[in-house]
Amino acid sequence: MTLSKELHARVCALRCFENPQKIMLLGGGITNVNLTVTDNDQRYVVRLGEDIPEHGVMRWNELSIARAAAAADLSPALRYAAPGVMVIDYVEATALAEEDLHEEATLVAATQLVCRVHQDLPAHVRGPVLSFWVFHVLRDYAAFLTEKGSPHTAKLAGLIDEAATLERAVGKVDLVLGHNDLLPANILRAPDRLWLIDWEYGGFNSPLFDLGGLSTNAGLPVEAEQVMLETYFGAPPDETLWHSYGAMKCASLLRETMWSMVSEITSALEFDYAAYSEKNLSRYRQASEAYFRSRGLT
Repeated sequence: MTLSKELHARVCALRCFENPQKIMLLGGGITNVNLTVTDNDQRYVVRLGEDIPEHGVMRWNELSIARAAAAADLSPALRYAAPGVMVIDYVEATALAEEDLHEEATLVAATQLVCRVHQDLPAHVRGPVLSFWVFHVLRDYAAFLTEKGSPHTAKLAGLIDEAATLERAVGKVDLVLGHNDLLPANILRAPDRLWLIDWEYGGFNSPLFDLGGLSTNAGLPVEAEQVMLETYFGAPPDETLWHSYGAMKCASLLRETMWSMVSEITSALEFDYAAYSEKNLSRYRQASEAYFRSRGLT
């Protein structure tokens, strides 16, 4: 994607800037358009994105949680917001890659950050906030894909049957305010700390969804999952926790898969969603078959 005259003009017209310069596209986003801008020697990130109803993305919800995350010192400060626009402090940091989370020290630090989100964020949120129950999301995705004649339609009935089995296996849940989109690239490593960004899927959920997403999006081996769960819960995971976590981990992979299936037919961004769907479907198949087999589930 190139920086169009229209995008440049839109950023320059934002009332929060006095003398915007060095407007450049910032890579990494697969839902929004992100740019960096320098104004009065300060650098900012401009995040552009409208509501995405098919994904349950409501920008008022993202804005509420982003403000809370900044107040809780989990995310960079939010400086300005308008319909479809957020302006955030730029921080000198590098987005994590999958392999970074295979380093135990980085994984522990990222898990501690997730724990802080779940413990600290609710105290800073004002106004209404959405929930994010992955199994509702999956059923809604299946209905949307069927209505739109997706090329994946033939797979959907089987996937939703498997999702129902996973939902039963999760069992009772604790409720936290989660991030719900823990791609490695949403965790930034600065010289002295980690930051968490991009709250468009934020909402009340089970903590196991964020932990499952952290694991699946980084392809963690079981030994690393053991470290992650022990770091989060403060004790080695027992059989009951492994059972619930394993089901939610599979659901996280299925959600990423079906998110991409929907994006294949709705998104105008330049990204190979079809390849992303196949990558995540393969990961889901591998994880779910192993989980169902180990638990004697059908």
